[in-house]
Amino acid sequence: MAAADGVLPHVPESRAAVPTTSSRPRPAQSRRQAAATKRKYRASSEAPPAKRRSETSFLPAKKTTAKETPRTFKGKAQKTFSPKRSSGGASDGNQEQKPGIKTSSLFKNNPEIPELHRPVVKQVQETVFTSDAFQALDLHPHLISTINTVLKMSSMTSVQKQSIPVLLEGRDALVRSQTGSGKTLAYCIPVVQSLQAMKSKIQRGDGPYALILVPTRELALQSFDTVQKLLKPFTWIVPGVLMGGEKRKSEKARLRKGINILISTPGRLVDHIKSTKNIHFRRIQWLILDEADRILDLGFEKDITVILNAINAECQERQNVLLSATLTEGVTWLADISLHDPVSISVLDESHDQSNPKSKAIPEASPPRASDELDSFAIPASLEQYVTVVPSKLRLVSLAGFILQKCKDVAARGLDLPQVTWIVQYNAPSSPAEYIHRIGRTARIGCHGSCLLILAPSEAEYVNSLASHRINVSEIKMEDILSVLTRDDCFKGRRWGSQKPRSVGPQEIRERATVLQTVFEDYVHSSERTVSGAKKALQSFIRAYATYPRELKHIFHVRSLHLGHVAKSFGLRDAPKNLSALATKKKKANLKRPDLHRKTQRKQRLAEILRSEYSSGMEASVTKVREQNKHAGPGSQPRGAVRNQRPALAVGTN
Repeated sequence: MAAADGVLPHVPESRAAVPTTSSRPRPAQSRRQAAATKRKYRASSEAPPAKRRSETSFLPAKKTTAKETPRTFKGKAQKTFSPKRSSGGASDGNQEQKPGIKTSSLFKNNPEIPELHRPVVKQVQETVFTSDAFQALDLHPHLISTINTVLKMSSMTSVQKQSIPVLLEGRDALVRSQTGSGKTLAYCIPVVQSLQAMKSKIQRGDGPYALILVPTRELALQSFDTVQKLLKPFTWIVPGVLMGGEKRKSEKARLRKGINILISTPGRLVDHIKSTKNIHFRRIQWLILDEADRILDLGFEKDITVILNAINAECQERQNVLLSATLTEGVTWLADISLHDPVSISVLDESHDQSNPKSKAIPEASPPRASDELDSFAIPASLEQYVTVVPSKLRLVSLAGFILQKCKDVAARGLDLPQVTWIVQYNAPSSPAEYIHRIGRTARIGCHGSCLLILAPSEAEYVNSLASHRINVSEIKMEDILSVLTRDDCFKGRRWGSQKPRSVGPQEIRERATVLQTVFEDYVHSSERTVSGAKKALQSFIRAYATYPRELKHIFHVRSLHLGHVAKSFGLRDAPKNLSALATKKKKANLKRPDLHRKTQRKQRLAEILRSEYSSGMEASVTKVREQNKHAGPGSQPRGAVRNQRPALAVGTN
């Protein structure tokens, strides 16, 4: 007997007791059994079990119309196709229901997001502004007027109040203060005051009287602008700037005419020391090293040594100032070789026994303590710090959602941009000091600002690492970031048939996030050029990820990355299969081309600047390679010639 709808019914056990003398059952009995079987299987198709109904209760209720029939798969046995809740959200069932949405398994097979147990620590904070006016200082009246009218500042910040009197006395100083606290004016005001007060009026042709070294061209331009404004009443003092990206010929012409206050990046100044004959330091009275920790992080130790030797060869008597937001071992080393009997100035709040500013202005620079001074960092009180834990596959759409909320981007360090209210760190910094410099682009000079750090679930322990340095962060849930996608209908997927719009809920957010991810993936895969660029960016990210310092390897280890998931954060649908092969092939090709190797050496300085955002962690390996090269044969190829030039990350900025 053929079963209803082509499915063989289950034979009840009571049937076995029926006598089988006849090979054919009675017609009435057969019809009753067939009808019962139909009712049984129709009921099982139309009404899911109570347990299944409770599992999908988070979905909005859907009205069933008479035209709708359950979808079935053809085969030996009939199966009912109904949307099923997956462990991560959007599922293959939703893909079948809405063919207009091109899903990419965005919410499937993601690692579980751990709960962040953030220890409560007391952050080191500074009091930015004081009630003391610049009129209280022994400054030229025109200089005070310029500060009040041009710079629109009437009261001093804490670091200015402590630093300016000490520098006006002619003392060397080691100044430590948080980013955005007014350190630039803390040394620019004493420099201008001392130079305009010289008995013999300064002539442009005299050359530099003050040399200010800064780590980046952006900070060089910012410092130059500040000095220019302060010099408005004193037109006979000429400032100038030397930095990468400018024509050397025009810079040499300015040096020939004369620059009295010279602002420069270390690399470009060393270039002129070696190639420009008319540069000299005979009249140098001030040597300022601003953002000293960043100068060292960029790898300018050798350049600083060359500059110090060049200055010492022509001028022994001068005033030296070193300023830094963090006090590291490198900064201590730099202070030892550049400062003479310095005053140590550190601005902290009263809770750290710094209520008396004069107590820090001691005649001798005491060595930094290994516990507090090196391990804690001052953070502006007006800066709110946040962290969000996002699976790798969702990083790109989460970043896009966050940008949609805030609507404005700026990158780079050392910049003073008052309108920057948010700093987003797409990748975790390699050290707490780097974290401080990144977030220091906002909440400057008492303004309010916020920062967001995006971490993968495997990187959640980094929050404890920050807490060990007295850095507090608050958590923002990924769902709160993605909820912005519900405000714009452009992320709404096309509905199938006559389905009515759902109320906004978790499933709707997931579907819209999938739409946005699909847009990114479609763009990346629209041409070979964009696919190649995404693959190179992914390769650069993996290389950079492998260079985190040893003390953070248990948090950031390349083996903990799921390459397929990380690929989606670059708009790729799958992880390229030849990532390692491409790297090996490129390395072998470079070794066979000496001309390319020489070209690479000429660009080494540029590569160091580009990788500065993700520096540290390389130093140990570079030292090891150099030691191995010393013992290598005379004709052997230096090891690590190509590997040492680590490209900067293509995603995420400062």
